[in-house]
Amino acid sequence: MNKVIKDWNDIKINDSWAIFKIMAEFVEGYERMAKIGPCISVYGSARTKPDNKYYQIGVDVSRMLAEGGYGVITGGGPGIMEAGNKGAQEGGGKSVGLNIDLPFEQNHNPYIDQEHNLNFDYFFVRKVMFVKYAQGFVVLPGGFGTLDELFESLTLMQTSKINHRPVVLVGSDYWTGLIDWIKSSMLEMENNVSAKDLDLIKIVDTAEEAYQAIEDFYESHELSPNF
Repeated sequence: MNKVIKDWNDIKINDSWAIFKIMAEFVEGYERMAKIGPCISVYGSARTKPDNKYYQIGVDVSRMLAEGGYGVITGGGPGIMEAGNKGAQEGGGKSVGLNIDLPFEQNHNPYIDQEHNLNFDYFFVRKVMFVKYAQGFVVLPGGFGTLDELFESLTLMQTSKINHRPVVLVGSDYWTGLIDWIKSSMLEMENNVSAKDLDLIKIVDTAEEAYQAIEDFYESHELSPNF
């Protein structure tokens, strides 16, 4: 029992010192991201290969966004993240990578601007950067991490913690089942969301449709930072 108490006290001390590292990640992220300008966060799987159709859609929509004056923010790794950064560079726009230190999968891709390549130890700090400096979210097929980023963004808008932003899901075959479940179970069966919450989401199938959804939104809304 004494051993357990000793280890617990060590953990509390380490947690206290970790606050300074967390603060440093926030400060560096804020200072570097604030200089970039309006961006769109592109989410998707690290496991998507270049021969997958969604990889090419990620490249195409990110190129269009860059040509339209937006920077592109990704998680900085392979797969859809790489596609997003590649498209941003092809379009002559700012290509931002928010890398996370992981024991597998994550290595920064070669299409990130050197001055816009950030590294994080903490997922929650990284997620703040995805949202704070984003004017919208383009979400391609992905796994748990992609869903986490998607629902984090939706929750913050639903609760008015950030401004309303376009959320564009690319791939009706991939996303329609999830949205149907939200409608039938979350909304109709249990009333755990409001019908207007679903207005935050648009499903498309092409890069052109995804880009146009962003453009359509900003015909009647101003570009502005979150919180």
